[in-house]
Amino acid sequence: MSELNDEISTVPAVAVDEIDLSESYTPISPLEIARIAWEGVMRNKIRSLLTMLGVIIGVAAVIIMVAISAGTEATIADQIEGLGSNLVFIQGGIARRGAGGGGDTPTLIYDDVALLGGITGVAGTAVEQTSAQTVKSEQATLTEVSLVGTTPDFPSVRDVDLAQGRFFHQQELDRKSKLAVLGHSAAVALFGESDPIGQSITVGTTRLTIIGVAAERGVVGNTDFDSLIYTPITLLFDRFVPAQFARVVGNRVRIIYVELDETADMEHVITQMQLRLAGAKDVAVEELPFSIQSQNDIIETQGATTEAFRNLLAWVAGVSLLVGGIGIMNIMLVSVTERTREIGIRQSVGATPNDIRLQFLTEAVLLSLVGGLLGVLTGVGGAILFGETSEMRTVIVPESILLAFGSAAAVGIFFGFFPANIAAQLDPIDALRHE
Repeated sequence: MSELNDEISTVPAVAVDEIDLSESYTPISPLEIARIAWEGVMRNKIRSLLTMLGVIIGVAAVIIMVAISAGTEATIADQIEGLGSNLVFIQGGIARRGAGGGGDTPTLIYDDVALLGGITGVAGTAVEQTSAQTVKSEQATLTEVSLVGTTPDFPSVRDVDLAQGRFFHQQELDRKSKLAVLGHSAAVALFGESDPIGQSITVGTTRLTIIGVAAERGVVGNTDFDSLIYTPITLLFDRFVPAQFARVVGNRVRIIYVELDETADMEHVITQMQLRLAGAKDVAVEELPFSIQSQNDIIETQGATTEAFRNLLAWVAGVSLLVGGIGIMNIMLVSVTERTREIGIRQSVGATPNDIRLQFLTEAVLLSLVGGLLGVLTGVGGAILFGETSEMRTVIVPESILLAFGSAAAVGIFFGFFPANIAAQLDPIDALRHE
């Protein structure tokens, strides 16, 4: 026995911290970490689904809100383009005369149209003025009908097609001929299925002869074209909206439409218009008391407004993602507490703090990614359903899907790191003792 003790005493002592355990431990592969994380997620399916609910709602809300906003912007653009092609809009207001001028004077008058026709690049001009009138035929009476006084180029400039008959020409305009062209629904309401061409209607106290019926067009830019009745604007000024000082200052008009050639330089043509009108008004171009805008200008203005609204909606919807991320962090903290003993066992068999951290971080990311995917499906389906069942148009924007899904992933990483780091810092001995 003494000899055995002597042999044991001769064995050199080895310090514990000199033992290299890294040679016997094989790091866990990312695929294995993902598998373990997925098992952790599926262990409590209901809780995982409830945890993902905030992310699902946030992602879906971002997609739906952006789709509604983009649909509104597209509708406005279509309405503006539906007014005609390659148009410039000249809109006037009221300008004050000087101290001895005796009141107000119209800034945009009918005679201004003649100034624009000779400009190179101008394909046509149209002017309109409206008056609400009572219209009677032998079969029906309509009240508050919009009688539109306009010029012969109106069908070309405003893209109004004729289903029957014709539009009035320049000679009839100059003569103040008592003629009318009916919108589609106005013709049906006044004459039913009978042919209105050649028949008469009474507008106010004036009898007009029908020479044409416009093709069905519907509502464009809040204007129901089918319910309108067109007549020479000279007749409108003479019989329906006579102005007290028209012979002195001219007949006021609300808007002038100018159609440009497709090859025309719009900026150059607009500059020429400003110079002509400024010369006629005897003011500098900068002092012109009305606006000249192209379709693109109006679309860009409307686009800026809807873009700001869309960004606001996206930020509001993004709050749901933030709430979803906080929910993920809370559940992961609970999960760390519940699985403290499991963490200690894994550490005792060689798992490093980085392995533990990656496992719980991967679980959080999986929750957010699966929630993001479900949110994308819900958002796309919701946007389509909303567009089909409501009067509002929706346009799904691919960028919003990428943004929402990427935000969901970022939320998982950001809010999952804190619980994962807590799990990685647990002491193995304390973890094993945890009940």
